[in-house]
Amino acid sequence: MKYEVDKLSSNKNIMKGILWATLASAFWGISGTILQFVSQDADIPAGWFLSVRTLFSGIILLVISAIAYRGEIFNVFKDRKSILCILGYAIFGLGANLLSFFLSVQTGNAASATILQYLAPLFILLGGFFFMHRRPNRIDLLVFVIALVGVVLSITKGDISELSIPPVSLFWGIISGITAGCYVVIPRPLMSDNSPLTVLGWGTLIASLFFNLHQPVWVGVPHLTTGGVIGIGAIVIIGTVLPFACLLHSMKFASSADVSLVDAVQPVMTFILSVMFLHTQISLMEVVGSALVVVAIYILQNYKRKLSTKDELES
Repeated sequence: MKYEVDKLSSNKNIMKGILWATLASAFWGISGTILQFVSQDADIPAGWFLSVRTLFSGIILLVISAIAYRGEIFNVFKDRKSILCILGYAIFGLGANLLSFFLSVQTGNAASATILQYLAPLFILLGGFFFMHRRPNRIDLLVFVIALVGVVLSITKGDISELSIPPVSLFWGIISGITAGCYVVIPRPLMSDNSPLTVLGWGTLIASLFFNLHQPVWVGVPHLTTGGVIGIGAIVIIGTVLPFACLLHSMKFASSADVSLVDAVQPVMTFILSVMFLHTQISLMEVVGSALVVVAIYILQNYKRKLSTKDELES
C-alpha cells in the first residue's frame, strides 16, 4: 500500500514538473512569434536588438541568481577551464544561436525558424558521430530519416523544385539548429558545480558584451513605436526570464529527461500564433512536415529518457 501511495505521489510530482515545463515551452513559443513582429513589422536592426536583449536579460538573470545563490555566482570563473567553457557557451552557443535565430525569423518566418532550430538534438547526434565517432543505432537513423522528410516537406510544401522560405532564412535556420546544439553541449561541464540560472546569466551578459562591441545600445537607436518597445520588453521577460524560471521550477518535480518530452510545445505554439496573429500562410504539407519533425524529436527524446532510466536502475 505504501509503495502505491509513493508511486502515486511520484506520478503527481512528475505531472507538476511536466506542466511547469509546458508553460516554459509555451512562453518560448510566444516569444518566437513576438520576435517576428519585432524583426519585421517594427523593423528593428538585429545588432541593436540583440545588444539590448542580452544586456537586460543578463542583468535580470544574474540579479535573481545573486539573490538565490549569493556568492556562488562567481564559481564559473574559478579556473581557466571554466572560464573557457563559459566564454565558448556565450559566443558559440547562446550568442550565435540568438543571432542566427533572429536572422532566420527576420528573413523568413517564426514558424519555419522554430522548426529548424528544433532539430538541435539531431545536430548533437551528428556531432557525436563526426567528432566522437559514436555509431548511431537504429532509432537514431529512423529519427534522422523522419526529421529529414519533415524538414523537406516544411520548406518545400511538397514541391522540391522551390523553397517556401528564402534560402538565406533556411541557411540561418540550420545554423540556429547547430548553435542550439552547441548551447546544450558546451556548458555541460559547468552544470555540475553551478546553477543553470547562473550559467545562463553569465552567458547572456558575456554575449551582450560582444554584441555591444559591435553595436552599442546607445548608438544608432532605431525609431521605436509603442508596439516595438512592448515587443522588446516582452521578449526579455516572456522569452528569457519567465520560461527559464518555469523550467527551473519544473526540475523540482521531474527529471530533465521527463521535462524534455514537452519541448514540442514551443514549435506548435509558434506555429499556431504565427497563423493567428501574423497571418503566416501555412500549407497542409508544411503542417505535415512540421508534425513529422516534432514526432521524430519526441521519439529520440523518449528513447534517450528510457535509456537514462535503465542506466539509473542498473547502477
